[in-house]
Amino acid sequence: MNDFKNVFIHDSSYIDEEVSIGEGTKIWHFSHILSNSKIGNNCSLGQNVVVGPNVNIGNNVKIQNNVSVYDGVTIEDDVFCGPSCVFTNVINPRSSVSRKEEFRKSNIGKGASIGANATIICGNDLGAYCFIAAGATVTKTVPNFAIMAGTPARRIGWMSKAGSRLESDLVCPIDKSKYFLESENKLVEIDNE
Repeated sequence: MNDFKNVFIHDSSYIDEEVSIGEGTKIWHFSHILSNSKIGNNCSLGQNVVVGPNVNIGNNVKIQNNVSVYDGVTIEDDVFCGPSCVFTNVINPRSSVSRKEEFRKSNIGKGASIGANATIICGNDLGAYCFIAAGATVTKTVPNFAIMAGTPARRIGWMSKAGSRLESDLVCPIDKSKYFLESENKLVEIDNE
């Protein structure tokens, strides 16, 4: 087994060879981290989480129970993955047809939040600080700060970095940060210095 420092791995979990796990990370019951995967610092992986192979997960990522992060998915820093959310990596799976050469990549941007039971169809990226509602099905790339809900998911608003829904003034009620709608599908944070 690998020698990890300042990492908690529950006895019921399996960690394959050629895995990197950052300091302060906790991996709970019945999880499996497959080869060539990298998990950053201060992450929390809940019960029954599968990662890999060949997956990169950033720092301070929270992955709740019953989530599988497959080859082709990259998760940046500060992402929250709710219980039983689903990532896919093949668009047209068949049991009798191997499609490993056809994996479609999905990048989950910094600070994104994915609600419980949401599904991310492969080949679609999630923008930084976006918010995917519980049970939503993402079938297209999601802009930064977008709130997405429904099946298929559609944008129903905008979310601040601090995690508050933005009203028409585009000012976060939590930290007073300000945003600007550059185009119909592009919200940017205004430099607040």
